[in-house]
Amino acid sequence: MQAIILAAGMGKRLHELTKNNTKCMVKVNGVPLIERTLKILDKKKLSRIVIVVGYKKQGLIEFVKNLDVRTPVVFVENDDFDKTNNIYSLLLAKKYLQKEDTLLLESDIIFEEAAIDLLLDDPRSTLALVDKFASWMDGTCLELDAEDSIVEFIPGKYLRFEEKENYYKTVNIYKFGKTFASDVYVPFLEAYFKAMGVNEYYESVIKLIAMLEHCEMKAKRLTGQKWYEIDDIQDLDIASSIFEESMEKKYELITSRYGGYWRYPTLLDFCYLVNPYFPTEKMVRELKSNFELLLLQYPSGMQVNSLLAAKNFGINQEHIVIGNGAAELIKYFMETLDGTLGIITPTFEEYRHRYKVNIVEFAIDSKDFRYTANDIINFFDKKEINHLVIINPDNPSGNYIPHVDILMLINWAKAKSINIIIDESFVDFANEINNTLITENILSIYENLYVVKSISKSYGIPGLRLGVLASSNKKMIAKLKKDVAIWNINSFAEFFMQIFEKYKNEYAKSLEQLRISRKELINSLKQLEKIDVFPSEANYVLCEIHENTSQRVATELLRDNILIKDVAPKIKNGKQYIRVAVRTREENRHLIESLRKMF
Repeated sequence: MQAIILAAGMGKRLHELTKNNTKCMVKVNGVPLIERTLKILDKKKLSRIVIVVGYKKQGLIEFVKNLDVRTPVVFVENDDFDKTNNIYSLLLAKKYLQKEDTLLLESDIIFEEAAIDLLLDDPRSTLALVDKFASWMDGTCLELDAEDSIVEFIPGKYLRFEEKENYYKTVNIYKFGKTFASDVYVPFLEAYFKAMGVNEYYESVIKLIAMLEHCEMKAKRLTGQKWYEIDDIQDLDIASSIFEESMEKKYELITSRYGGYWRYPTLLDFCYLVNPYFPTEKMVRELKSNFELLLLQYPSGMQVNSLLAAKNFGINQEHIVIGNGAAELIKYFMETLDGTLGIITPTFEEYRHRYKVNIVEFAIDSKDFRYTANDIINFFDKKEINHLVIINPDNPSGNYIPHVDILMLINWAKAKSINIIIDESFVDFANEINNTLITENILSIYENLYVVKSISKSYGIPGLRLGVLASSNKKMIAKLKKDVAIWNINSFAEFFMQIFEKYKNEYAKSLEQLRISRKELINSLKQLEKIDVFPSEANYVLCEIHENTSQRVATELLRDNILIKDVAPKIKNGKQYIRVAVRTREENRHLIESLRKMF
Protein backbone atom coordinates (compact mmCIF):
# COMPACT_ATOMS: atom_id res chain seq x y z
CA MET A 1 0.00 0.00 0.00
CA GLN A 2 1.23 3.48 -0.94
CA ALA A 3 -0.21 6.99 -0.73
CA ILE A 4 -0.49 9.76 -3.32
CA ILE A 5 -1.05 13.32 -2.09
CA LEU A 6 -2.14 16.03 -4.54
CA ALA A 7 -0.44 19.24 -3.38
CA ALA A 8 0.21 21.33 -6.49
CA GLY A 9 -2.57 23.90 -6.11
CA MET A 10 -2.21 27.57 -5.24
CA GLY A 11 -4.94 27.96 -2.60
CA LYS A 12 -5.92 31.45 -3.76
CA ARG A 13 -8.91 31.65 -1.43
CA LEU A 14 -6.58 31.66 1.56
CA HIS A 15 -5.11 34.95 0.31
CA GLU A 16 -2.14 36.11 2.42
CA LEU A 17 -1.69 32.69 4.03
CA THR A 18 -0.67 31.19 0.68
CA LYS A 19 1.18 34.18 -0.71
CA ASN A 20 4.55 32.60 0.07
CA ASN A 21 3.53 29.01 0.79
CA THR A 22 1.58 26.28 -0.88
CA LYS A 23 -1.82 25.46 0.58
CA CYS A 24 -0.76 22.37 2.49
CA MET A 25 1.81 24.41 4.43
CA VAL A 26 -0.98 26.37 6.12
CA LYS A 27 -0.95 25.67 9.84
CA VAL A 28 -3.82 24.43 11.97
CA ASN A 29 -3.00 25.01 15.65
CA GLY A 30 0.64 25.50 14.76
CA VAL A 31 1.05 22.35 12.65
CA PRO A 32 1.17 22.49 8.82
CA LEU A 33 -1.46 20.37 7.10
CA ILE A 34 1.15 18.36 5.21
CA GLU A 35 3.08 17.57 8.39
CA ARG A 36 -0.04 16.30 10.13
CA THR A 37 -0.94 14.16 7.12
CA LEU A 38 2.55 12.68 6.71
CA LYS A 39 2.83 11.80 10.39
CA ILE A 40 -0.43 9.90 10.22
CA LEU A 41 0.56 8.07 7.03
CA ASP A 42 4.02 7.32 8.39
CA LYS A 43 2.45 5.02 10.99
CA LYS A 44 0.72 2.86 8.36
CA LYS A 45 3.78 0.98 7.02
CA LEU A 46 3.33 2.23 3.48
CA SER A 47 5.83 1.41 0.75
CA ARG A 48 6.06 5.07 -0.31
CA ILE A 49 4.31 8.43 -0.23
CA VAL A 50 4.06 10.27 -3.55
CA ILE A 51 3.47 14.02 -3.36
CA VAL A 52 2.53 15.92 -6.51
CA VAL A 53 3.94 19.42 -6.03
CA GLY A 54 3.65 22.63 -8.04
CA TYR A 55 3.05 26.06 -6.52
CA LYS A 56 5.93 27.06 -4.20
CA LYS A 57 7.22 23.54 -4.62
CA GLN A 58 10.78 24.11 -3.44
CA GLY A 59 9.73 25.29 0.00
CA LEU A 60 7.39 22.33 0.35
CA ILE A 61 10.03 19.81 -0.79
CA GLU A 62 12.61 21.17 1.64
CA PHE A 63 10.13 21.16 4.49
CA VAL A 64 9.10 17.53 3.88
CA LYS A 65 12.71 16.39 3.57
CA ASN A 66 13.44 17.82 7.00
CA LEU A 67 10.54 16.04 8.68
CA ASP A 68 11.15 12.90 10.71
CA VAL A 69 9.26 10.61 8.31
CA ARG A 70 10.60 7.07 7.81
CA THR A 71 8.39 6.20 4.83
CA PRO A 72 10.14 6.98 1.50
CA VAL A 73 8.74 10.17 -0.04
CA VAL A 74 8.74 10.73 -3.82
CA PHE A 75 7.97 14.06 -5.45
CA VAL A 76 6.23 14.47 -8.82
CA GLU A 77 6.39 18.00 -10.20
CA ASN A 78 3.51 19.75 -11.93
CA ASP A 79 5.10 22.81 -13.52
CA ASP A 80 1.79 23.82 -15.08
CA PHE A 81 0.00 24.11 -11.72
CA ASP A 82 -1.31 27.59 -12.60
CA LYS A 83 -2.93 26.43 -15.84
CA THR A 84 -4.30 22.99 -14.83
CA ASN A 85 -6.61 21.34 -12.34
CA ASN A 86 -6.05 18.22 -10.27
CA ILE A 87 -6.82 15.79 -13.13
CA TYR A 88 -3.47 16.76 -14.62
CA SER A 89 -1.66 16.36 -11.29
CA LEU A 90 -2.98 12.83 -10.89
CA LEU A 91 -2.18 12.00 -14.50
CA LEU A 92 1.45 12.91 -13.81
CA ALA A 93 1.49 10.31 -11.03
CA LYS A 94 -0.28 7.58 -13.02
CA LYS A 95 2.75 5.26 -13.15
CA TYR A 96 2.72 5.09 -9.36
CA LEU A 97 -1.04 4.73 -9.27
CA GLN A 98 -0.72 1.49 -11.26
CA LYS A 99 2.03 -0.09 -9.16
CA GLU A 100 0.09 -1.10 -6.03
CA ASP A 101 -2.87 -0.38 -3.82
CA THR A 102 -3.08 3.35 -3.15
CA LEU A 103 -4.48 5.84 -0.69
CA LEU A 104 -5.33 8.99 -2.67
CA LEU A 105 -5.60 12.21 -0.69
CA GLU A 106 -5.92 15.91 -1.33
CA SER A 107 -3.51 18.04 0.67
CA ASP A 108 -6.02 20.59 2.00
CA ILE A 109 -7.82 18.04 4.19
CA ILE A 110 -7.30 17.78 7.93
CA PHE A 111 -8.44 14.50 9.43
CA GLU A 112 -7.91 12.29 12.41
CA GLU A 113 -5.98 9.05 12.12
CA ALA A 114 -9.09 6.96 12.69
CA ALA A 115 -10.45 8.07 9.31
CA ILE A 116 -7.49 6.48 7.52
CA ASP A 117 -7.77 3.35 9.67
CA LEU A 118 -11.38 3.04 8.61
CA LEU A 119 -10.27 2.66 4.99
CA LEU A 120 -7.31 0.39 5.71
CA ASP A 121 -9.27 -1.94 7.98
CA ASP A 122 -12.04 -2.46 5.42
CA PRO A 123 -11.34 -5.59 3.31
CA ARG A 124 -12.90 -4.04 0.20
CA SER A 125 -10.18 -2.91 -2.17
CA THR A 126 -11.63 0.30 -3.64
CA LEU A 127 -13.44 2.82 -1.47
CA ALA A 128 -14.46 6.48 -1.41
CA LEU A 129 -14.49 7.91 2.10
CA VAL A 130 -17.74 9.83 2.67
CA ASP A 131 -19.55 11.65 5.45
CA LYS A 132 -23.19 12.62 5.94
CA PHE A 133 -23.81 15.94 4.25
CA ALA A 134 -23.89 18.94 6.61
CA SER A 135 -24.65 22.60 6.03
CA TRP A 136 -21.00 23.70 6.08
CA MET A 137 -19.99 21.41 3.24
CA ASP A 138 -19.76 22.10 -0.46
CA GLY A 139 -18.39 20.27 -3.47
CA THR A 140 -19.16 16.82 -4.80
CA CYS A 141 -21.84 14.73 -3.08
CA LEU A 142 -23.08 11.16 -3.46
CA GLU A 143 -26.29 9.24 -3.06
CA LEU A 144 -25.78 5.69 -1.79
CA ASP A 145 -27.80 2.52 -1.56
CA ALA A 146 -27.90 0.05 1.34
CA GLU A 147 -24.89 -1.85 -0.06
CA ASP A 148 -22.72 1.29 -0.18
CA SER A 149 -22.90 1.46 -3.96
CA ILE A 150 -22.84 4.93 -5.45
CA VAL A 151 -26.28 5.57 -6.94
CA GLU A 152 -25.56 9.13 -8.05
CA PHE A 153 -22.47 11.33 -8.15
CA ILE A 154 -23.48 14.99 -7.89
CA PRO A 155 -21.04 17.88 -8.51
CA GLY A 156 -21.46 20.80 -6.12
CA LYS A 157 -23.06 23.10 -8.69
CA TYR A 158 -25.88 20.59 -9.24
CA LEU A 159 -26.76 19.91 -5.59
CA ARG A 160 -30.47 19.86 -4.85
CA PHE A 161 -30.47 21.21 -1.32
CA GLU A 162 -34.04 20.16 -0.66
CA GLU A 163 -32.74 16.58 -0.92
CA LYS A 164 -29.70 17.08 1.31
CA GLU A 165 -30.84 14.46 3.82
CA ASN A 166 -30.02 11.83 1.19
CA TYR A 167 -26.54 13.16 0.45
CA TYR A 168 -23.07 12.08 1.47
CA LYS A 169 -20.05 14.30 0.95
CA THR A 170 -16.84 12.93 -0.49
CA VAL A 171 -14.02 13.55 1.97
CA ASN A 172 -11.52 13.49 -0.95
CA ILE A 173 -9.71 10.52 0.54
CA TYR A 174 -9.90 7.30 -1.49
CA LYS A 175 -8.51 3.78 -1.48
CA PHE A 176 -7.78 2.37 -4.95
CA GLY A 177 -7.01 -1.29 -5.45
CA LYS A 178 -4.10 -1.90 -7.85
CA THR A 179 -6.24 -3.82 -10.35
CA PHE A 180 -8.96 -1.16 -10.28
CA ALA A 181 -6.39 1.60 -10.82
CA SER A 182 -4.56 -0.18 -13.65
CA ASP A 183 -7.48 -1.71 -15.53
CA VAL A 184 -10.23 0.81 -14.93
CA TYR A 185 -9.29 4.16 -13.42
CA VAL A 186 -6.12 5.07 -15.32
CA PRO A 187 -7.57 4.16 -18.76
CA PHE A 188 -10.64 6.28 -17.99
CA LEU A 189 -8.40 9.05 -16.64
CA GLU A 190 -6.36 9.17 -19.82
CA ALA A 191 -9.41 9.08 -22.08
CA TYR A 192 -11.22 11.78 -20.08
CA PHE A 193 -8.14 13.99 -20.06
CA LYS A 194 -7.72 13.61 -23.80
CA ALA A 195 -11.36 14.48 -24.44
CA MET A 196 -11.85 17.26 -21.87
CA GLY A 197 -8.43 18.82 -21.32
CA VAL A 198 -6.37 19.97 -18.37
CA ASN A 199 -8.97 22.03 -16.52
CA GLU A 200 -10.98 19.12 -15.14
CA TYR A 201 -11.03 17.19 -11.88
CA TYR A 202 -10.13 13.59 -11.13
CA GLU A 203 -13.49 13.19 -9.32
CA SER A 204 -15.24 13.53 -12.70
CA VAL A 205 -13.54 10.31 -13.76
CA ILE A 206 -14.70 8.61 -10.57
CA LYS A 207 -18.22 9.78 -11.35
CA LEU A 208 -18.14 8.13 -14.78
CA ILE A 209 -16.83 4.87 -13.35
CA ALA A 210 -19.34 4.90 -10.48
CA MET A 211 -22.18 5.01 -12.97
CA LEU A 212 -21.09 1.77 -14.65
CA GLU A 213 -23.37 -1.20 -14.13
CA HIS A 214 -20.63 -3.18 -12.42
CA CYS A 215 -18.50 -0.82 -10.40
CA GLU A 216 -15.92 -2.04 -7.95
CA MET A 217 -15.81 1.24 -6.03
CA LYS A 218 -17.95 1.44 -2.90
CA ALA A 219 -18.50 4.17 -0.34
CA LYS A 220 -17.06 3.97 3.15
CA ARG A 221 -19.15 5.98 5.59
CA LEU A 222 -17.51 7.84 8.44
CA THR A 223 -18.95 7.08 11.87
CA GLY A 224 -18.06 10.28 13.69
CA GLN A 225 -14.38 10.55 12.77
CA LYS A 226 -13.30 14.19 12.46
CA TRP A 227 -12.21 15.90 9.25
CA TYR A 228 -12.39 19.29 7.62
CA GLU A 229 -11.54 20.77 4.24
CA ILE A 230 -9.53 24.01 4.38
CA ASP A 231 -10.50 26.30 1.50
CA ASP A 232 -10.55 29.71 3.18
CA ILE A 233 -9.80 31.48 6.44
CA GLN A 234 -13.23 30.65 7.87
CA ASP A 235 -12.54 26.94 7.30
CA LEU A 236 -9.18 27.40 9.00
CA ASP A 237 -10.87 29.02 11.99
CA ILE A 238 -13.39 26.18 12.35
CA ALA A 239 -10.76 23.48 11.89
CA SER A 240 -8.62 25.08 14.59
CA SER A 241 -11.37 24.51 17.15
CA ILE A 242 -12.31 21.03 15.93
CA PHE A 243 -8.71 19.76 16.02
CA GLU A 244 -7.53 21.57 19.14
CA GLU A 245 -6.00 18.86 21.36
CA SER A 246 -6.36 20.74 24.64
CA MET A 247 -10.00 20.35 25.67
CA GLU A 248 -9.76 23.48 27.82
CA LYS A 249 -8.57 25.49 24.84
CA LYS A 250 -11.14 23.84 22.58
CA TYR A 251 -13.94 24.77 24.98
CA GLU A 252 -12.66 28.34 25.03
CA LEU A 253 -12.45 28.53 21.23
CA ILE A 254 -15.99 27.21 20.73
CA THR A 255 -17.72 29.24 23.44
CA SER A 256 -16.00 32.43 22.31
CA ARG A 257 -17.83 32.10 18.98
CA TYR A 258 -21.17 32.85 20.73
CA GLY A 259 -23.11 30.68 18.29
CA GLY A 260 -22.91 29.69 14.65
CA TYR A 261 -22.89 26.05 15.75
CA TRP A 262 -24.33 24.73 12.51
CA ARG A 263 -20.67 24.46 11.53
CA TYR A 264 -20.41 21.76 14.25
CA PRO A 265 -23.24 19.48 13.16
CA THR A 266 -22.69 16.86 15.88
CA LEU A 267 -22.52 19.38 18.73
CA LEU A 268 -25.40 19.24 21.22
CA ASP A 269 -25.82 22.75 22.59
CA PHE A 270 -26.83 22.86 26.27
CA CYS A 271 -25.18 26.27 26.62
CA TYR A 272 -27.48 28.67 24.78
CA LEU A 273 -31.00 29.03 26.10
CA VAL A 274 -33.88 28.60 23.67
CA ASN A 275 -37.25 26.87 23.58
CA PRO A 276 -36.62 23.44 21.98
CA TYR A 277 -40.33 22.84 21.30
CA PHE A 278 -41.10 25.92 19.23
CA PRO A 279 -41.60 26.90 16.45
CA THR A 280 -43.65 23.92 15.30
CA GLU A 281 -42.90 22.08 12.10
CA LYS A 282 -45.97 23.62 10.49
CA MET A 283 -44.77 27.12 11.30
CA VAL A 284 -41.31 26.31 9.96
CA ARG A 285 -42.90 25.08 6.74
CA GLU A 286 -44.80 28.35 6.41
CA LEU A 287 -41.57 30.28 6.86
CA LYS A 288 -39.85 28.07 4.27
CA SER A 289 -42.65 28.52 1.77
CA ASN A 290 -42.04 32.27 1.82
CA PHE A 291 -38.25 32.06 1.87
CA GLU A 292 -37.55 33.50 -1.57
CA LEU A 293 -40.03 36.34 -1.13
CA LEU A 294 -38.55 37.31 2.23
CA LEU A 295 -34.97 36.97 1.01
CA LEU A 296 -35.45 39.26 -1.96
CA GLN A 297 -37.51 42.05 -0.41
CA TYR A 298 -36.82 44.71 2.18
CA PRO A 299 -38.45 44.42 5.58
CA SER A 300 -40.81 47.12 6.76
CA GLY A 301 -39.55 50.02 8.80
CA MET A 302 -39.81 50.56 12.55
CA GLN A 303 -43.34 51.99 12.46
CA VAL A 304 -44.83 48.86 10.88
CA ASN A 305 -42.80 46.46 12.99
CA SER A 306 -43.77 48.26 16.19
CA LEU A 307 -47.38 47.81 15.12
CA LEU A 308 -46.77 44.08 14.68
CA ALA A 309 -45.20 43.79 18.12
CA ALA A 310 -48.04 45.82 19.65
CA LYS A 311 -50.59 43.51 18.03
CA ASN A 312 -48.92 40.38 19.37
CA PHE A 313 -48.69 41.70 22.92
CA GLY A 314 -51.99 43.56 22.88
CA ILE A 315 -50.61 46.98 23.75
CA ASN A 316 -50.36 50.47 22.25
CA GLN A 317 -47.73 50.68 19.52
CA GLU A 318 -46.38 53.86 21.12
CA HIS A 319 -45.49 51.72 24.15
CA ILE A 320 -43.25 49.18 22.45
CA VAL A 321 -40.06 49.12 20.40
CA ILE A 322 -38.79 46.04 18.57
CA GLY A 323 -35.12 45.21 18.33
CA ASN A 324 -32.57 43.04 16.61
CA GLY A 325 -32.59 40.84 19.69
CA ALA A 326 -33.03 42.18 23.21
CA ALA A 327 -29.28 42.91 23.27
CA GLU A 328 -29.70 45.78 20.78
CA LEU A 329 -32.39 47.42 22.90
CA ILE A 330 -30.45 46.92 26.14
CA LYS A 331 -27.45 48.68 24.62
CA TYR A 332 -29.36 51.73 23.40
CA PHE A 333 -31.55 51.96 26.49
CA MET A 334 -28.73 51.71 29.03
CA GLU A 335 -26.80 54.39 27.15
CA THR A 336 -29.65 56.84 27.80
CA LEU A 337 -29.38 56.46 31.60
CA ASP A 338 -27.20 58.22 34.14
CA GLY A 339 -26.98 58.11 37.91
CA THR A 340 -26.62 54.96 40.00
CA LEU A 341 -27.76 51.53 38.86
CA GLY A 342 -28.82 48.76 41.23
CA ILE A 343 -28.28 45.16 40.13
CA ILE A 344 -28.57 41.74 41.72
CA THR A 345 -25.67 39.31 41.33
CA PRO A 346 -25.00 36.77 40.00
CA THR A 347 -27.12 37.68 36.99
CA PHE A 348 -27.22 38.27 33.25
CA GLU A 349 -24.30 40.63 32.70
CA GLU A 350 -25.32 42.60 29.61
CA TYR A 351 -26.86 45.39 31.69
CA ARG A 352 -23.67 45.79 33.74
CA HIS A 353 -21.55 45.72 30.58
CA ARG A 354 -23.57 48.58 29.12
CA TYR A 355 -23.47 50.63 32.35
CA LYS A 356 -19.96 50.57 33.74
CA VAL A 357 -20.06 53.22 36.49
CA ASN A 358 -22.07 53.94 39.64
CA ILE A 359 -23.34 50.45 40.28
CA VAL A 360 -24.67 49.12 43.58
CA GLU A 361 -24.71 45.33 43.78
CA PHE A 362 -26.99 43.17 45.86
CA ALA A 363 -24.84 40.02 46.04
CA ILE A 364 -26.95 36.96 46.81
CA ASP A 365 -24.97 34.75 49.17
CA SER A 366 -27.49 32.01 49.92
CA LYS A 367 -26.40 28.52 48.87
CA ASP A 368 -29.00 28.23 46.09
CA PHE A 369 -29.08 31.95 45.16
CA ARG A 370 -32.74 32.34 46.12
CA TYR A 371 -34.08 35.79 46.89
CA THR A 372 -37.50 37.44 47.15
CA ALA A 373 -39.05 40.80 46.35
CA ASN A 374 -38.83 41.69 50.04
CA ASP A 375 -35.11 40.89 50.02
CA ILE A 376 -34.66 43.36 47.14
CA ILE A 377 -36.67 46.06 48.89
CA ASN A 378 -34.85 45.58 52.21
CA PHE A 379 -31.45 45.87 50.51
CA PHE A 380 -32.11 48.83 48.23
CA ASP A 381 -34.59 50.77 50.38
CA LYS A 382 -31.86 52.85 52.03
CA LYS A 383 -29.57 52.96 49.00
CA GLU A 384 -29.37 55.95 46.71
CA ILE A 385 -30.10 54.41 43.32
CA ASN A 386 -31.76 55.84 40.24
CA HIS A 387 -32.38 52.60 38.34
CA LEU A 388 -32.90 48.97 39.29
CA VAL A 389 -32.52 45.94 36.98
CA ILE A 390 -34.30 42.69 37.79
CA ILE A 391 -34.02 39.55 35.66
CA ASN A 392 -37.01 37.30 36.29
CA PRO A 393 -36.39 34.36 36.24
CA ASP A 394 -32.78 35.22 36.95
CA ASN A 395 -29.83 33.89 34.98
CA PRO A 396 -28.00 31.66 35.87
CA SER A 397 -29.88 30.77 39.06
CA GLY A 398 -33.41 30.34 37.67
CA ASN A 399 -34.76 32.21 40.72
CA TYR A 400 -38.34 33.34 40.12
CA ILE A 401 -40.28 36.15 41.80
CA PRO A 402 -44.08 35.56 41.59
CA HIS A 403 -46.19 37.99 39.62
CA VAL A 404 -47.89 39.54 42.65
CA ASP A 405 -44.52 40.28 44.23
CA ILE A 406 -43.20 41.82 41.03
CA LEU A 407 -46.18 44.19 41.10
CA MET A 408 -45.26 45.06 44.70
CA LEU A 409 -41.72 45.88 43.53
CA ILE A 410 -43.05 48.11 40.77
CA ASN A 411 -45.14 50.08 43.23
CA TRP A 412 -42.18 50.35 45.62
CA ALA A 413 -40.00 51.67 42.78
CA LYS A 414 -42.72 54.16 41.85
CA ALA A 415 -42.87 55.44 45.43
CA LYS A 416 -39.07 55.83 45.45
CA SER A 417 -38.98 57.39 41.92
CA ILE A 418 -36.61 54.65 40.78
CA ASN A 419 -36.61 53.55 37.14
CA ILE A 420 -37.28 49.81 37.26
CA ILE A 421 -36.12 47.62 34.38
CA ILE A 422 -37.52 44.08 34.44
CA ASP A 423 -36.14 41.56 31.98
CA GLU A 424 -38.71 38.82 31.53
CA SER A 425 -36.94 36.94 28.74
CA PHE A 426 -37.51 33.62 30.53
CA VAL A 427 -40.78 34.36 32.30
CA ASP A 428 -42.91 32.28 29.92
CA PHE A 429 -41.16 29.12 31.17
CA ALA A 430 -42.24 29.65 34.78
CA ASN A 431 -44.85 27.39 36.35
CA GLU A 432 -47.03 30.43 36.96
CA ILE A 433 -48.84 31.35 33.73
CA ASN A 434 -50.28 34.65 32.51
CA ASN A 435 -47.44 36.44 34.27
CA THR A 436 -46.13 38.83 31.61
CA LEU A 437 -45.79 42.49 32.47
CA ILE A 438 -46.33 43.57 28.86
CA THR A 439 -49.96 44.60 29.26
CA GLU A 440 -51.47 48.07 29.18
CA ASN A 441 -52.86 47.67 32.72
CA ILE A 442 -49.42 46.94 34.19
CA LEU A 443 -47.41 49.38 32.07
CA SER A 444 -49.79 52.16 33.11
CA ILE A 445 -48.98 51.59 36.80
CA TYR A 446 -45.69 53.43 36.45
CA GLU A 447 -44.35 55.43 33.53
CA ASN A 448 -40.75 54.49 34.38
CA LEU A 449 -41.34 50.74 34.30
CA TYR A 450 -39.41 49.20 31.39
CA VAL A 451 -40.01 45.59 30.42
CA VAL A 452 -37.48 43.79 28.22
CA LYS A 453 -38.20 40.48 26.53
CA SER A 454 -36.02 38.34 24.28
CA ILE A 455 -38.38 36.72 21.80
CA SER A 456 -35.44 34.70 20.45
CA LYS A 457 -35.19 32.69 23.69
CA SER A 458 -38.83 32.07 24.55
CA TYR A 459 -39.95 31.37 21.01
CA GLY A 460 -36.97 29.24 19.94
CA ILE A 461 -35.81 31.51 17.10
CA PRO A 462 -32.37 32.84 18.08
CA GLY A 463 -31.33 33.02 14.43
CA LEU A 464 -34.05 35.62 13.73
CA ARG A 465 -32.78 37.99 16.47
CA LEU A 466 -35.93 39.48 17.97
CA GLY A 467 -36.59 41.33 21.20
CA VAL A 468 -38.89 44.02 22.54
CA LEU A 469 -38.83 46.77 25.15
CA ALA A 470 -42.17 48.04 26.46
CA SER A 471 -43.07 51.05 28.61
CA SER A 472 -45.82 53.62 28.93
CA ASN A 473 -43.06 56.26 28.79
CA LYS A 474 -43.82 57.32 25.22
CA LYS A 475 -40.96 59.80 25.16
CA MET A 476 -38.39 57.11 25.94
CA ILE A 477 -39.92 54.63 23.46
CA ALA A 478 -39.89 57.29 20.74
CA LYS A 479 -36.24 58.07 21.47
CA LEU A 480 -35.25 54.39 21.19
CA LYS A 481 -37.10 54.08 17.89
CA LYS A 482 -35.03 56.97 16.56
CA ASP A 483 -31.77 55.59 17.93
CA VAL A 484 -31.99 52.15 16.29
CA ALA A 485 -31.74 51.70 12.53
CA ILE A 486 -34.97 52.02 10.56
CA TRP A 487 -34.48 48.47 9.24
CA ASN A 488 -33.19 46.94 12.45
CA ILE A 489 -34.94 43.60 11.94
CA ASN A 490 -34.94 41.50 8.78
CA SER A 491 -37.84 40.25 6.68
CA PHE A 492 -37.79 36.76 8.21
CA ALA A 493 -38.15 38.20 11.71
CA GLU A 494 -40.93 40.49 10.57
CA PHE A 495 -42.79 37.62 8.91
CA PHE A 496 -42.48 35.55 12.09
CA MET A 497 -44.15 38.37 14.01
CA GLN A 498 -46.79 38.63 11.31
CA ILE A 499 -47.87 34.98 11.52
CA PHE A 500 -47.24 34.27 15.21
CA GLU A 501 -50.76 34.96 16.44
CA LYS A 502 -52.23 31.91 14.68
CA TYR A 503 -49.66 29.69 16.44
CA LYS A 504 -50.34 30.94 19.98
CA ASN A 505 -51.97 27.68 21.07
CA GLU A 506 -49.00 25.68 19.82
CA TYR A 507 -46.69 28.08 21.67
CA ALA A 508 -48.58 27.50 24.93
CA LYS A 509 -48.27 23.73 24.39
CA SER A 510 -44.53 24.09 23.81
CA LEU A 511 -44.19 25.78 27.20
CA GLU A 512 -46.02 22.89 28.86
CA GLN A 513 -43.65 20.44 27.18
CA LEU A 514 -40.70 22.49 28.40
CA ARG A 515 -41.95 22.41 31.99
CA ILE A 516 -42.29 18.64 31.85
CA SER A 517 -38.79 18.29 30.40
CA ARG A 518 -37.38 20.62 33.07
CA LYS A 519 -38.95 18.65 35.90
CA GLU A 520 -37.61 15.37 34.53
CA LEU A 521 -34.14 16.87 33.98
CA ILE A 522 -33.97 18.26 37.53
CA ASN A 523 -35.06 14.92 38.99
CA SER A 524 -32.46 13.07 36.92
CA LEU A 525 -29.71 15.51 37.91
CA LYS A 526 -30.60 15.05 41.59
CA GLN A 527 -29.91 11.32 41.27
CA LEU A 528 -26.28 11.97 40.38
CA GLU A 529 -23.65 12.01 43.08
CA LYS A 530 -21.47 15.02 43.85
CA ILE A 531 -23.92 17.49 42.29
CA ASP A 532 -26.28 19.90 44.05
CA VAL A 533 -29.19 20.91 41.83
CA PHE A 534 -30.91 24.24 42.44
CA PRO A 535 -34.60 24.87 41.72
CA SER A 536 -35.35 26.73 38.50
CA GLU A 537 -38.35 28.18 36.73
CA ALA A 538 -36.43 29.02 33.57
CA ASN A 539 -35.30 26.79 30.69
CA TYR A 540 -31.98 26.08 32.38
CA VAL A 541 -30.74 24.55 35.62
CA LEU A 542 -27.85 25.68 37.81
CA CYS A 543 -25.80 22.98 39.54
CA GLU A 544 -22.96 23.08 42.05
CA ILE A 545 -20.20 20.54 41.43
CA HIS A 546 -18.33 18.84 44.27
CA GLU A 547 -14.96 17.03 44.17
CA ASN A 548 -14.36 18.30 40.66
CA THR A 549 -14.06 21.55 38.77
CA SER A 550 -16.76 23.02 36.59
CA GLN A 551 -14.13 23.56 33.90
CA ARG A 552 -13.26 19.87 33.83
CA VAL A 553 -16.94 18.85 33.71
CA ALA A 554 -17.55 21.25 30.80
CA THR A 555 -14.48 20.11 28.87
CA GLU A 556 -15.11 16.41 29.46
CA LEU A 557 -18.69 16.78 28.22
CA LEU A 558 -17.27 18.45 25.12
CA ARG A 559 -15.49 15.16 24.37
CA ASP A 560 -19.02 13.75 23.99
CA ASN A 561 -19.94 16.73 21.77
CA ILE A 562 -22.05 18.27 24.53
CA LEU A 563 -21.63 21.98 25.21
CA ILE A 564 -22.63 23.37 28.61
CA LYS A 565 -21.91 26.63 30.41
CA ASP A 566 -19.16 26.81 33.02
CA VAL A 567 -20.45 29.62 35.25
CA ALA A 568 -17.91 29.44 38.07
CA PRO A 569 -15.96 32.35 36.48
CA LYS A 570 -19.18 34.36 36.51
CA ILE A 571 -20.21 33.64 40.11
CA LYS A 572 -16.68 33.99 41.54
CA ASN A 573 -17.26 32.69 45.05
CA GLY A 574 -14.66 29.92 44.95
CA LYS A 575 -17.22 27.19 44.28
CA GLN A 576 -17.83 25.24 41.09
CA TYR A 577 -21.01 25.70 39.04
CA ILE A 578 -22.37 24.59 35.70
CA ARG A 579 -25.53 25.68 33.93
CA VAL A 580 -27.35 23.33 31.57
CA ALA A 581 -30.18 24.28 29.25
CA VAL A 582 -33.40 22.31 29.17
CA ARG A 583 -33.69 20.59 25.83
CA THR A 584 -35.95 17.81 24.55
CA ARG A 585 -36.48 14.83 26.81
CA GLU A 586 -34.33 12.60 24.59
CA GLU A 587 -31.48 15.12 24.51
CA ASN A 588 -31.71 15.62 28.27
CA ARG A 589 -31.35 11.87 28.78
CA HIS A 590 -28.22 11.93 26.61
CA LEU A 591 -26.74 14.63 28.84
CA ILE A 592 -27.59 12.69 32.00
CA GLU A 593 -25.96 9.55 30.62
CA SER A 594 -22.74 11.43 29.89
CA LEU A 595 -22.76 12.98 33.37
CA ARG A 596 -23.45 9.61 34.95
CA LYS A 597 -20.37 8.14 33.27
CA MET A 598 -18.28 11.05 34.48
CA PHE A 599 -19.39 10.84 38.10
